[in-house]
Amino acid sequence: MRPTLSHLSPTRLLTPAMAGVLDRIQRIKRTPFHHLSPVEARVAYQAAAEILEPPRAPLPRVEDFTIPAADGAPLRARLYAASAGRLPVLLYLHGGGFVIGDLETHDSLCRQLALRSGGAVVALDYRLAPEHRFPTAVDDAFAALRWLAGEGAVQLGLDGRRLAVGGDSAGGTLSAVCAILARDAELPLSLQLLITPGTTAHADTPSHKLFANGFLLEADGIAWFFDQYIDPHHRNDWRFAPLNAPDLDDLAPACVLLAECDPLVDEGLAYADRLRSAGVAVELELYRGLTHDFIKLGRAIKEAGHAQGVAAAALRRAWEMPETNQ
Repeated sequence: MRPTLSHLSPTRLLTPAMAGVLDRIQRIKRTPFHHLSPVEARVAYQAAAEILEPPRAPLPRVEDFTIPAADGAPLRARLYAASAGRLPVLLYLHGGGFVIGDLETHDSLCRQLALRSGGAVVALDYRLAPEHRFPTAVDDAFAALRWLAGEGAVQLGLDGRRLAVGGDSAGGTLSAVCAILARDAELPLSLQLLITPGTTAHADTPSHKLFANGFLLEADGIAWFFDQYIDPHHRNDWRFAPLNAPDLDDLAPACVLLAECDPLVDEGLAYADRLRSAGVAVELELYRGLTHDFIKLGRAIKEAGHAQGVAAAALRRAWEMPETNQ
Protein backbone atom coordinates (compact mmCIF):
# COMPACT_ATOMS: atom_id res chain seq x y z
CA MET A 1 0.00 0.00 0.00
CA ARG A 2 1.05 3.60 -0.57
CA PRO A 3 2.81 5.19 2.46
CA THR A 4 0.73 7.86 4.18
CA LEU A 5 3.10 9.10 6.87
CA SER A 6 3.02 12.88 6.97
CA HIS A 7 6.82 13.18 7.04
CA LEU A 8 7.24 11.18 3.82
CA SER A 9 7.36 13.41 0.74
CA PRO A 10 5.31 11.83 -2.06
CA THR A 11 8.15 12.62 -4.49
CA ARG A 12 10.15 9.84 -2.78
CA LEU A 13 7.70 7.36 -4.29
CA LEU A 14 8.82 8.18 -7.83
CA THR A 15 11.14 5.91 -9.77
CA PRO A 16 14.44 7.58 -10.72
CA ALA A 17 13.43 7.61 -14.39
CA MET A 18 10.05 9.19 -13.63
CA ALA A 19 11.65 11.78 -11.35
CA GLY A 20 14.06 12.60 -14.16
CA VAL A 21 11.23 13.18 -16.63
CA LEU A 22 9.43 15.47 -14.20
CA ASP A 23 12.66 17.38 -13.53
CA ARG A 24 13.17 17.94 -17.25
CA ILE A 25 9.60 19.15 -17.66
CA GLN A 26 10.03 21.55 -14.74
CA ARG A 27 13.26 22.95 -16.19
CA ILE A 28 11.57 23.63 -19.52
CA LYS A 29 9.09 25.84 -17.62
CA ARG A 30 6.27 25.11 -20.02
CA THR A 31 3.11 27.15 -19.55
CA PRO A 32 0.45 25.09 -17.73
CA PHE A 33 -2.62 24.28 -19.79
CA HIS A 34 -4.87 26.13 -17.36
CA HIS A 35 -3.02 29.37 -18.18
CA LEU A 36 -3.80 28.95 -21.89
CA SER A 37 -6.92 29.11 -23.99
CA PRO A 38 -8.28 25.73 -25.08
CA VAL A 39 -6.99 26.31 -28.62
CA GLU A 40 -3.53 27.24 -27.32
CA ALA A 41 -3.53 24.23 -25.00
CA ARG A 42 -4.33 21.90 -27.91
CA VAL A 43 -1.43 23.26 -29.94
CA ALA A 44 0.94 22.93 -26.97
CA TYR A 45 -0.19 19.38 -26.20
CA GLN A 46 0.14 18.24 -29.80
CA ALA A 47 3.65 19.73 -30.04
CA ALA A 48 4.84 17.82 -26.95
CA ALA A 49 2.65 14.71 -27.02
CA GLU A 50 5.02 12.26 -28.73
CA ILE A 51 8.43 13.65 -27.77
CA LEU A 52 9.01 10.84 -25.25
CA GLU A 53 7.27 8.10 -27.24
CA PRO A 54 8.90 5.60 -29.59
CA PRO A 55 8.92 6.57 -33.28
CA ARG A 56 5.63 5.82 -35.00
CA ALA A 57 5.78 2.16 -35.95
CA PRO A 58 5.21 1.53 -39.67
CA LEU A 59 2.07 -0.49 -40.32
CA PRO A 60 0.75 -1.89 -43.60
CA ARG A 61 -2.68 -0.36 -43.07
CA VAL A 62 -3.27 3.15 -41.73
CA GLU A 63 -6.38 4.89 -43.05
CA ASP A 64 -8.17 8.13 -42.22
CA PHE A 65 -11.95 8.19 -42.60
CA THR A 66 -15.05 9.55 -40.84
CA ILE A 67 -17.67 8.04 -38.56
CA PRO A 68 -21.15 9.60 -38.31
CA ALA A 69 -22.03 11.04 -34.90
CA ALA A 70 -25.50 10.56 -33.49
CA ASP A 71 -26.45 14.02 -34.83
CA GLY A 72 -24.96 13.26 -38.24
CA ALA A 73 -21.72 15.23 -37.82
CA PRO A 74 -18.70 13.51 -39.42
CA LEU A 75 -16.13 12.51 -36.80
CA ARG A 76 -12.53 12.02 -37.90
CA ALA A 77 -11.14 8.56 -37.21
CA ARG A 78 -8.03 6.56 -38.04
CA LEU A 79 -7.67 2.83 -38.58
CA TYR A 80 -4.47 0.97 -37.68
CA ALA A 81 -3.82 -2.65 -38.62
CA ALA A 82 -0.62 -4.67 -38.66
CA SER A 83 -1.97 -7.42 -40.92
CA ALA A 84 -4.65 -8.15 -43.46
CA GLY A 85 -7.84 -10.07 -42.81
CA ARG A 86 -11.04 -9.66 -40.86
CA LEU A 87 -9.47 -8.51 -37.64
CA PRO A 88 -11.10 -7.83 -34.27
CA VAL A 89 -11.14 -4.15 -33.39
CA LEU A 90 -10.48 -1.81 -30.48
CA LEU A 91 -12.17 1.59 -30.47
CA TYR A 92 -9.55 3.84 -28.87
CA LEU A 93 -10.57 7.07 -27.13
CA HIS A 94 -7.71 9.46 -26.43
CA GLY A 95 -7.01 11.32 -23.20
CA GLY A 96 -6.76 15.06 -22.70
CA GLY A 97 -9.37 16.08 -20.15
CA PHE A 98 -12.13 16.24 -22.80
CA VAL A 99 -10.49 19.49 -24.00
CA ILE A 100 -7.21 18.58 -25.73
CA GLY A 101 -5.84 15.63 -27.67
CA ASP A 102 -6.59 14.26 -31.14
CA LEU A 103 -5.56 11.61 -33.63
CA GLU A 104 -2.00 12.91 -33.81
CA THR A 105 -1.32 13.05 -30.06
CA HIS A 106 -2.07 9.35 -29.65
CA ASP A 107 -0.87 8.04 -33.01
CA SER A 108 2.25 6.32 -31.66
CA LEU A 109 0.33 4.63 -28.84
CA CYS A 110 -2.41 3.37 -31.18
CA ARG A 111 0.20 1.97 -33.56
CA GLN A 112 1.82 0.09 -30.69
CA LEU A 113 -1.52 -1.37 -29.57
CA ALA A 114 -2.30 -2.53 -33.10
CA LEU A 115 1.21 -3.98 -33.60
CA ARG A 116 1.37 -5.73 -30.23
CA SER A 117 -2.20 -7.07 -30.18
CA GLY A 118 -2.46 -8.16 -33.81
CA GLY A 119 -5.93 -6.65 -33.99
CA ALA A 120 -7.14 -3.43 -35.53
CA VAL A 121 -7.37 -0.14 -33.65
CA VAL A 122 -9.77 2.63 -34.62
CA ALA A 123 -8.92 5.96 -32.96
CA LEU A 124 -11.77 8.46 -32.71
CA ASP A 125 -11.45 12.23 -32.83
CA TYR A 126 -14.51 12.89 -30.65
CA ARG A 127 -15.61 16.50 -30.28
CA LEU A 128 -13.94 18.53 -27.55
CA ALA A 129 -15.02 21.06 -24.94
CA PRO A 130 -15.65 23.91 -24.43
CA GLU A 131 -17.05 24.07 -27.98
CA HIS A 132 -18.86 20.79 -27.32
CA ARG A 133 -19.61 20.31 -23.64
CA PHE A 134 -20.86 17.25 -21.76
CA PRO A 135 -22.32 14.87 -22.86
CA THR A 136 -21.17 15.36 -26.48
CA ALA A 137 -17.98 13.32 -26.02
CA VAL A 138 -20.02 10.46 -24.53
CA ASP A 139 -22.53 10.58 -27.37
CA ASP A 140 -19.76 10.64 -30.00
CA ALA A 141 -17.89 7.74 -28.42
CA PHE A 142 -20.94 5.52 -28.16
CA ALA A 143 -22.11 6.39 -31.67
CA ALA A 144 -18.71 5.25 -32.95
CA LEU A 145 -18.93 2.03 -30.93
CA ARG A 146 -22.38 1.27 -32.35
CA TRP A 147 -21.13 2.00 -35.87
CA LEU A 148 -18.15 -0.33 -35.48
CA ALA A 149 -20.42 -3.07 -34.19
CA GLY A 150 -22.48 -2.88 -37.38
CA GLU A 151 -22.04 -1.24 -40.74
CA GLY A 152 -18.64 0.23 -39.86
CA ALA A 153 -17.05 -3.16 -39.38
CA VAL A 154 -18.45 -4.27 -42.73
CA GLN A 155 -17.14 -1.16 -44.51
CA LEU A 156 -13.69 -1.55 -42.98
CA GLY A 157 -13.51 -5.31 -43.41
CA LEU A 158 -13.26 -5.93 -39.64
CA ASP A 159 -14.93 -8.32 -37.22
CA GLY A 160 -17.51 -6.26 -35.34
CA ARG A 161 -18.43 -9.26 -33.23
CA ARG A 162 -15.02 -9.04 -31.55
CA LEU A 163 -15.17 -5.43 -30.42
CA ALA A 164 -13.39 -3.75 -27.51
CA VAL A 165 -13.32 -0.19 -26.21
CA GLY A 166 -10.41 1.50 -24.48
CA GLY A 167 -8.69 4.75 -23.72
CA ASP A 168 -6.47 6.69 -21.37
CA SER A 169 -7.42 9.35 -18.81
CA ALA A 170 -10.58 11.07 -20.10
CA GLY A 171 -10.64 8.40 -22.79
CA GLY A 172 -10.61 5.80 -20.02
CA THR A 173 -13.62 7.51 -18.48
CA LEU A 174 -15.43 7.46 -21.82
CA SER A 175 -14.52 3.79 -22.27
CA ALA A 176 -15.97 2.85 -18.88
CA VAL A 177 -19.15 4.74 -19.74
CA CYS A 178 -19.37 3.12 -23.17
CA ALA A 179 -19.09 -0.33 -21.58
CA ILE A 180 -22.15 0.46 -19.45
CA LEU A 181 -24.07 1.89 -22.40
CA ALA A 182 -23.14 -1.16 -24.49
CA ARG A 183 -24.51 -3.52 -21.85
CA ASP A 184 -27.75 -1.53 -21.69
CA ALA A 185 -28.04 -1.60 -25.49
CA GLU A 186 -27.27 -5.35 -25.58
CA LEU A 187 -24.17 -4.65 -27.66
CA PRO A 188 -21.60 -7.36 -26.86
CA LEU A 189 -18.08 -6.16 -25.96
CA SER A 190 -14.98 -8.30 -25.61
CA LEU A 191 -13.07 -5.98 -23.26
CA GLN A 192 -12.94 -2.54 -21.69
CA LEU A 193 -9.36 -1.23 -21.50
CA LEU A 194 -9.18 1.49 -18.84
CA ILE A 195 -5.85 3.30 -18.63
CA THR A 196 -5.59 5.74 -15.68
CA PRO A 197 -9.31 6.59 -15.95
CA GLY A 198 -11.20 9.26 -14.07
CA THR A 199 -14.30 7.83 -12.38
CA THR A 200 -15.38 10.27 -9.64
CA ALA A 201 -17.26 13.55 -9.74
CA HIS A 202 -15.32 16.00 -7.59
CA ALA A 203 -11.57 15.20 -7.53
CA ASP A 204 -11.77 14.74 -3.77
CA THR A 205 -10.01 11.44 -3.05
CA PRO A 206 -6.83 11.31 -0.91
CA SER A 207 -4.65 10.78 -4.00
CA HIS A 208 -5.90 14.06 -5.43
CA LYS A 209 -4.49 15.78 -2.36
CA LEU A 210 -1.28 13.75 -2.13
CA PHE A 211 -0.35 14.25 -5.79
CA ALA A 212 -1.93 17.66 -6.33
CA ASN A 213 1.23 19.37 -7.57
CA GLY A 214 4.41 18.28 -9.28
CA PHE A 215 3.21 14.94 -10.68
CA LEU A 216 2.42 15.87 -14.29
CA LEU A 217 -1.38 16.05 -13.92
CA GLU A 218 -2.03 18.80 -11.37
CA ALA A 219 -5.04 19.94 -9.38
CA ASP A 220 -5.37 23.29 -11.17
CA GLY A 221 -5.26 21.53 -14.51
CA ILE A 222 -7.95 19.04 -13.50
CA ALA A 223 -10.19 21.88 -12.31
CA TRP A 224 -9.64 23.70 -15.62
CA PHE A 225 -10.52 20.61 -17.66
CA PHE A 226 -13.66 20.05 -15.60
CA ASP A 227 -14.76 23.67 -15.95
CA GLN A 228 -14.33 23.55 -19.73
CA TYR A 229 -16.26 20.29 -20.06
CA ILE A 230 -19.14 20.15 -17.62
CA ASP A 231 -21.35 22.30 -15.40
CA PRO A 232 -21.07 21.66 -11.65
CA HIS A 233 -24.68 20.48 -11.35
CA HIS A 234 -24.02 17.72 -13.91
CA ARG A 235 -20.91 16.28 -12.27
CA ASN A 236 -22.71 13.56 -10.36
CA ASP A 237 -24.04 12.14 -13.64
CA TRP A 238 -22.56 8.65 -14.01
CA ARG A 239 -21.71 9.40 -17.65
CA PHE A 240 -19.11 11.78 -16.23
CA ALA A 241 -18.33 9.84 -13.06
CA PRO A 242 -18.92 6.13 -13.78
CA LEU A 243 -18.24 5.23 -10.15
CA ASN A 244 -21.71 6.74 -9.58
CA ALA A 245 -23.39 4.25 -11.92
CA PRO A 246 -26.08 2.40 -9.96
CA ASP A 247 -25.36 -0.98 -11.54
CA LEU A 248 -22.13 -2.44 -12.92
CA ASP A 249 -23.40 -6.00 -13.32
CA ASP A 250 -22.82 -7.94 -16.54
CA LEU A 251 -20.24 -5.59 -18.01
CA ALA A 252 -17.44 -6.63 -20.36
CA PRO A 253 -14.23 -7.85 -18.69
CA ALA A 254 -11.87 -5.03 -17.76
CA CYS A 255 -8.14 -4.47 -18.03
CA VAL A 256 -7.29 -1.57 -15.71
CA LEU A 257 -3.84 0.04 -15.84
CA LEU A 258 -3.05 2.58 -13.11
CA ALA A 259 -0.10 4.68 -11.96
CA GLU A 260 0.73 4.96 -8.25
CA CYS A 261 1.68 8.66 -8.28
CA ASP A 262 -1.41 9.83 -10.13
CA PRO A 263 -4.19 11.99 -8.64
CA LEU A 264 -6.63 9.58 -10.30
CA VAL A 265 -5.22 6.38 -8.78
CA ASP A 266 -7.68 6.11 -5.88
CA GLU A 267 -10.72 6.41 -8.13
CA GLY A 268 -9.22 3.89 -10.56
CA LEU A 269 -8.75 1.41 -7.72
CA ALA A 270 -12.25 2.11 -6.42
CA TYR A 271 -13.74 1.46 -9.86
CA ALA A 272 -11.83 -1.79 -10.25
CA ASP A 273 -13.11 -2.86 -6.81
CA ARG A 274 -16.71 -2.03 -7.77
CA LEU A 275 -16.40 -3.98 -11.00
CA ARG A 276 -15.09 -7.00 -9.11
CA SER A 277 -17.86 -6.69 -6.54
CA ALA A 278 -20.36 -6.77 -9.41
CA GLY A 279 -18.84 -10.03 -10.67
CA VAL A 280 -16.94 -8.48 -13.59
CA ALA A 281 -13.59 -10.07 -14.44
CA VAL A 282 -10.86 -7.49 -13.79
CA GLU A 283 -7.15 -7.57 -14.61
CA LEU A 284 -5.51 -4.79 -12.60
CA GLU A 285 -1.93 -3.51 -12.95
CA LEU A 286 -0.67 -0.77 -10.62
CA TYR A 287 2.63 0.73 -11.80
CA ARG A 288 4.63 1.85 -8.77
CA GLY A 289 6.47 5.15 -8.80
CA LEU A 290 4.92 6.40 -12.04
CA THR A 291 2.60 9.29 -12.86
CA HIS A 292 -0.40 9.89 -15.04
CA ASP A 293 0.34 9.57 -18.79
CA PHE A 294 3.29 7.21 -18.19
CA ILE A 295 2.08 4.89 -20.95
CA LYS A 296 2.94 7.62 -23.47
CA LEU A 297 6.52 8.05 -22.23
CA GLY A 298 8.10 4.94 -23.70
CA ARG A 299 11.44 6.51 -24.61
CA ALA A 300 12.10 7.38 -20.98
CA ILE A 301 9.94 4.99 -18.94
CA LYS A 302 10.49 1.29 -19.56
CA GLU A 303 7.22 0.40 -17.86
CA ALA A 304 5.33 2.12 -20.70
CA GLY A 305 6.22 -0.72 -23.04
CA HIS A 306 5.31 -3.27 -20.40
CA ALA A 307 1.89 -1.66 -19.91
CA GLN A 308 1.30 -1.63 -23.66
CA GLY A 309 2.18 -5.31 -23.71
CA VAL A 310 -0.25 -6.04 -20.87
CA ALA A 311 -3.01 -4.19 -22.71
CA ALA A 312 -2.26 -6.04 -25.94
CA ALA A 313 -2.22 -9.43 -24.20
CA ALA A 314 -5.57 -8.68 -22.56
CA LEU A 315 -7.02 -7.80 -25.97
CA ARG A 316 -5.69 -10.99 -27.54
CA ARG A 317 -7.21 -13.11 -24.78
CA ALA A 318 -10.53 -11.30 -25.05
CA TRP A 319 -10.49 -11.75 -28.83
CA GLU A 320 -9.40 -15.41 -28.47
CA MET A 321 -6.30 -14.84 -30.57
CA PRO A 322 -3.03 -16.76 -30.15
CA GLU A 323 -0.31 -15.22 -28.05
CA THR A 324 2.48 -13.23 -29.69
CA ASN A 325 6.03 -12.27 -28.85
CA GLN A 326 5.36 -8.59 -29.60
